[in-house]
Amino acid sequence: MPEASPSRVREVLAEAVSALGGVERPGQVAMAEAVGQALEEQEHLLVQAGTGTGKSLGYLVPSLLHRDRVVVATATLALQHQLVERDLPRLMDAIGHHRDIDTSYAVLKGRSNYACLHRIREGVPDEQGVLVEAPLGELGKQVVELREWAEDEAKRGLSGERDNAPRHTERVWRQVSVSARECLGKAKCAFGEECFAEQAKEKAAQSQLVITNHSLLAIDAIEGIPMIPEYDAVVIDEAHELVARVTQAASSELAPGDVERAGRRAARQVDGREADELLDAAEALSDAIAELHPGRIERMPVELADALALVRDAARACVSAFPKEKSGDDADAGKTQAKAMVGDVLAVAERMAADLDSDVLWRNDRLPQHGGPQLCLAPLQVWGQIRDKLLADKTVVFTSATLMLGGDFGVVASSVGLKPTERVADEAESPGRGEGVQPWRGLDVGSPFDYAKQGMLYVARHLPPPGRDGLVKAQLDEIVELIDAADGRTLGLFSSKRAAEAAAEEVRTRLPHLTCLAQGDAQLPELAKQFVADPHTVLFGTLSLWQGLDVPGDTCTLVLIDRIPFPRPDDPLMSARQKAADRAGANGFMSVAATHAALLMAQGAGRLIRTSSDRGVVAVLDPRLATARYGGFLRASLPPMWPTVDPQMVRGALKRLAGS
Repeated sequence: MPEASPSRVREVLAEAVSALGGVERPGQVAMAEAVGQALEEQEHLLVQAGTGTGKSLGYLVPSLLHRDRVVVATATLALQHQLVERDLPRLMDAIGHHRDIDTSYAVLKGRSNYACLHRIREGVPDEQGVLVEAPLGELGKQVVELREWAEDEAKRGLSGERDNAPRHTERVWRQVSVSARECLGKAKCAFGEECFAEQAKEKAAQSQLVITNHSLLAIDAIEGIPMIPEYDAVVIDEAHELVARVTQAASSELAPGDVERAGRRAARQVDGREADELLDAAEALSDAIAELHPGRIERMPVELADALALVRDAARACVSAFPKEKSGDDADAGKTQAKAMVGDVLAVAERMAADLDSDVLWRNDRLPQHGGPQLCLAPLQVWGQIRDKLLADKTVVFTSATLMLGGDFGVVASSVGLKPTERVADEAESPGRGEGVQPWRGLDVGSPFDYAKQGMLYVARHLPPPGRDGLVKAQLDEIVELIDAADGRTLGLFSSKRAAEAAAEEVRTRLPHLTCLAQGDAQLPELAKQFVADPHTVLFGTLSLWQGLDVPGDTCTLVLIDRIPFPRPDDPLMSARQKAADRAGANGFMSVAATHAALLMAQGAGRLIRTSSDRGVVAVLDPRLATARYGGFLRASLPPMWPTVDPQMVRGALKRLAGS
């Protein structure tokens, strides 16, 4: 068994850093020691590690030295790829000669992320094959290409993961994959021994580290559906995303089309009238939804309650009407998957019909080609589930570059179920876990960057506050003048697609010598590649650009933020959470809306300084950051850049950077 003392953690970390050609970073050492201590003493830890700290090694080394299996959960595929394709192989090469360190690791995803060999080889009797019997259209060609790719993966003993597949749409992937509910199970499947998902689970069960995502962790720990082999501790990277991902995993949607499709599939398997009754219930649900206004449903109308009860009861009767399997029968994929569809409808309708105070229900209007209106359901809060189902059973390390909002860990700690009164002072001895107590520590290891010298925070205090009508002339003029001074090199983060497009049109008209790209012009990786290739380029976009885009160097010397990114007032879940906080005696605006904005602003501002040589300006065109009472909370959540409200000074700084 490896030793996980602070000296041992420092020794192995130093060896790894040296082998990888790096240099010792005090923040990384402090983080690794704290993670090792948390794992050994079974205390939860929140550790903020700024960009450039090397936090991956900071938690991977102590996790490998821990006596039991550790799960590492990420929010994004980009970080998962970085860990699996770069960080872990290099780390294992560096320290693999230590016989007392188990350097095994595995990647584990949800079942629908792997190709299903049964579906590919046997199809679904009542649905598959249609795409390839007729002359091949684009959809059919993609399905054939995916089938050939999956067979090649199986032949070569590879993973069959969706991320490694040829380009495809969501609809096409569904033709070669199954959900956990639709799966026949290893024992009943003719291809169970070759199954990609089963092989991934088996490898995970034999590994010290299991790399997964927030959603699968939530399903395993919080929903109570066993997806991950037994583990002792969890490191949650990109932990600022956890609440959103857990909420997403615990959310459900139901549309009349979903009920109708389930009824039609069931009709091929059920002899009685149960499937017809489910189809009738779909029609009743459609009528009830048509009477609703878009947005949150605070008091459920009688017609909707009746329709949901009708769907629930019809789905329950339909599930019961499926013929029972007899021992020795071959597995019937068509029946299994039809029953799974009806079971999904039953589970969602049952939860919606319960009309619980702990859930938020709303009507979401999709375009007709995307299925039309649907009902959506999400938990009002998830901190209770995280505390009771995850923190009570496992030791959890939360890490991110953005965990201190308003300069304190309290906001994020509370959002994941940790109480301020349970925090352990750094100098105090561990109190251990009493009945119902979850001791935790908070540690900010800082960043190797000198933000005050490398970055400038400019708030355009002279501009009018943003209104509902989008960008006004004064804001557009400010955008053009700043970009002109920077000679391109700008990442524009906008609160709406309309604002991004308006700004792009203005820049293209008034600064035609620059290249202006807007989100939607091409796929994001392609846009990012173009942006990096030419410094005289501007890239404008919305939410997905605020996080995860990594563009170091002189490609980006100006990050523009058009307005403080508060949630929309008509956001059903956020508005419900804000009202609930007010009722509980808290400040709903600060605990929900301002916290949401602070998190996004910190992530957006973090796009600027990515290396120790980066220089630049974060320009916020919303004067409320300087004038409103909540502005101090938001500013304290940002990297400590040099602040100014002087537009002339900022334009001069940008011109000097462009000239250098």
